[in-house]
Amino acid sequence: MRDPALAPRTVPPLTGGLADSLFETAARTPDLPMLARRRAPGQAAGWDEVTAAGFRDEVVGVAKGLIAGGVAPGDRVAILARTRYEWTIFSYALWTVGAEVVPVHPTSSRDQVEWILRDAGCVGVLVEDEQGVMTVGSVCASLPALRHVWQLDAGALDTLVQRGALLPSASVDSLRRIVLPDSTAVVAYTSGTSGRALGCALSHRALAGPCDTLLAGWGHTVAPPGEQGAVLAFLPFSHVYGLMVQSLCVRGGLLMAHEPTTTAEALSSALRSFRPTYLYAVPSVLEKMYKNFLRTAQRAGRGALFERAADTARDFAAALERRRLGRGPGPGLDLRLQHALYERTVYRRLRDALGGRVGRATSGGSPLSRELSLFYEGIGVYVHDGYGLTETSGGLTMQPWGREKSGTVGQVLPGMEVRVADDGEILVRGPFLFQGYVGDVAATRAVLRDGWLATGDLGHLDDENYLAITGRKKDVIITSGGKSVAPAALEERLRMHPLVHQAVVVGDNRPCVGALITLEPEFLAHWRAALALPGDAPAREAREENALREEVARAVAAANSAVSPSESIRVFRVLPDPFDVAGGLLTPSLKLRRDEIVRTYALEIDAMYEARSHRRPAQPPPREPAGWEDTDNVFLR
Repeated sequence: MRDPALAPRTVPPLTGGLADSLFETAARTPDLPMLARRRAPGQAAGWDEVTAAGFRDEVVGVAKGLIAGGVAPGDRVAILARTRYEWTIFSYALWTVGAEVVPVHPTSSRDQVEWILRDAGCVGVLVEDEQGVMTVGSVCASLPALRHVWQLDAGALDTLVQRGALLPSASVDSLRRIVLPDSTAVVAYTSGTSGRALGCALSHRALAGPCDTLLAGWGHTVAPPGEQGAVLAFLPFSHVYGLMVQSLCVRGGLLMAHEPTTTAEALSSALRSFRPTYLYAVPSVLEKMYKNFLRTAQRAGRGALFERAADTARDFAAALERRRLGRGPGPGLDLRLQHALYERTVYRRLRDALGGRVGRATSGGSPLSRELSLFYEGIGVYVHDGYGLTETSGGLTMQPWGREKSGTVGQVLPGMEVRVADDGEILVRGPFLFQGYVGDVAATRAVLRDGWLATGDLGHLDDENYLAITGRKKDVIITSGGKSVAPAALEERLRMHPLVHQAVVVGDNRPCVGALITLEPEFLAHWRAALALPGDAPAREAREENALREEVARAVAAANSAVSPSESIRVFRVLPDPFDVAGGLLTPSLKLRRDEIVRTYALEIDAMYEARSHRRPAQPPPREPAGWEDTDNVFLR
């Protein structure tokens, strides 16, 4: 469902493949800057711009090398690399010759790489470095279709260009022109939050459709009038969200730069030097930025000032929202004066940390808290919480321009339909859906029901057709007392505390809800330094641990304030190490692999509940866990 009065205009249907837009832009505006490439070490710091014509010529050169190497239309080629300039060049070269891109996350395990390359039947793979060569080499014996392994850091693209130098450019054009909109462009493997990853076949039409719709309806929000939009791509291109960002930039004529390293330092440096006008991120990045703002203010002795400014930003944004939705007059005089004061002293500095030009942003991959969305809007950077799946080729919803509503993911894009089943599951139908899971008809039939895709996500549509996501259907926890608990809201609120990095709510078949918590290393170090407890080392460490336990307990109590007592967290443990992609506990899009986390920490979870049960009086357990009134706070070492 959607509000037709707020929908953008219909976009022209796609007539060819994804690469065509690059060639059309290069023919129309050859001097338009489209890519920004960081200068090599030893050169003056900064970025060199690559024009549309230069971008096209590099793609043609690599495409000729692929043809000379025997890569044909319909062949599948994997890319096992971080988000970098060469990823874009190589993927567009593959689409130009009609080949299919198989993205693989660079931290994938040996078994994961073997499964994807074998399941997709890849004829080649582009790796980033020697480690990638070794990983692929260790599984080559089980990959009879694999003929090529190219290494980026060994000059793979230059080698391909040299190999195809004698081929005429007309050979590339002839292949590009026979690529059809419904040809498969990408086989994107699902994140695999449970079970083995499945390869989603996505057509050129499906990948282009959401991008063209967003550009038609919201392209004017990417940059101020008269300016070219600029986007820093740092999300993994191995995930459909990252691929969508790449396609949006190329199809929309936006200037795109790449940042392969996602540490706070690397991102901060890239944002300040490249100065994007629009930001695409995931909630964990936006949460990290918020906590960095707070930590920096505290180090400067201005923590209280920042917190007052943050509260004012949220209040101001909430008042703006009420006005644009017709529910209130907007910010009052006192609030406008306070906001103006903090604009001069705080908010402008925060925007400068993002490069100084970002006016709007999109968050995707998992739900963004309303509190955080209001904060960013209040400092002058409206963040739209987006929604989409690999199976929907990326973006599925967007906030209607001028009617944005934080805490929702907006309304469904034109051409698509959304409805909510009786059990709360979100169902989707429309032209952007995937072609099916490669080689798995049964799995495809299991999620497609009379043309509707069963997303596995839970949510609801309000009376204005705004969609809100409440969690994953398979993530709902059923306690031994029969209480159903959706963990997403609790985890979201826990992460808002500066010390909390990650949180996983557990409790299936347990007497109450529990949580596994990891701490923010940088904020923890700052917190310890600021505590400055007196005394000898043993006594100081004991007092410090008690203080930390109390602080985390306050975070849990704050999260519990949003739910009923029977849904609240009664036991928790703080883990010594964060969950990460390399350890198999996060997906490439940084979502929690819940089943794997529960398996990995099974002993710790058992001990958490066992320790609390030993403190209970000996009596028959009630249906509701009335004996679990005080949250247990157990730390792991």
